[in-house]
Amino acid sequence: MSGRYLVLSDVHRREWVASAARELLKEHSLDAVVLLGDITHFGPPQFAEEFIRDLGTTCYAVPGNCDPLGTEDYIKRAGTSLHGVKMTIDGRTWGGLGGSNPTIFNTPFEMTEEEISRLLGPVMEPGMVLVLHNPARGTFDTTFSGRHVGSTAAAQAIERCKPLVVLSGHIHEDRGVTDKNGVWYMNPGAAKDHYAGMMELDGSVRLTLLDLPS
Repeated sequence: MSGRYLVLSDVHRREWVASAARELLKEHSLDAVVLLGDITHFGPPQFAEEFIRDLGTTCYAVPGNCDPLGTEDYIKRAGTSLHGVKMTIDGRTWGGLGGSNPTIFNTPFEMTEEEISRLLGPVMEPGMVLVLHNPARGTFDTTFSGRHVGSTAAAQAIERCKPLVVLSGHIHEDRGVTDKNGVWYMNPGAAKDHYAGMMELDGSVRLTLLDLPS
């Protein structure tokens, strides 16, 4: 049940991110990429396929709120979608959910908290790796204005099931790593701003914030 992964979020259609990611993959001898959504910037959806292919390695991904409907189909052409499903990866259960709860921006892929709860229910399992675009309420969900905008449904699901790790993006300004009540959380920051993360899983969990090379 081991693996070493590069974690990317919020690419927002910056093509250069793929080549920078390849450098980190080589430098740290990483096995795969975990991509937390907002791959495109309101489209085109086919950019997701092009970007994942350009990474040149195995990629597990969810779409973000700025990825238009249909993006998941392109993710599946080049990588593995974790949106609304769970599966065994490197001996451990992983699952995920893309999109976000409602925002003030009326972005393409938003869901009500009820929808998030319904979709997360079958995915959750104790000790899993949970891959989200939208953070849980209260953890890496603070905007520049100081508001907490994360999903209450996600927070409740995490509290009930106690995954091992929760990865999320979406809030570019609230980057970090923390352990809360036995659950590890990481927001790697926005790849478009030269930020990334690394997740190492063996007998323990190691989450590290990285900078994408220029």
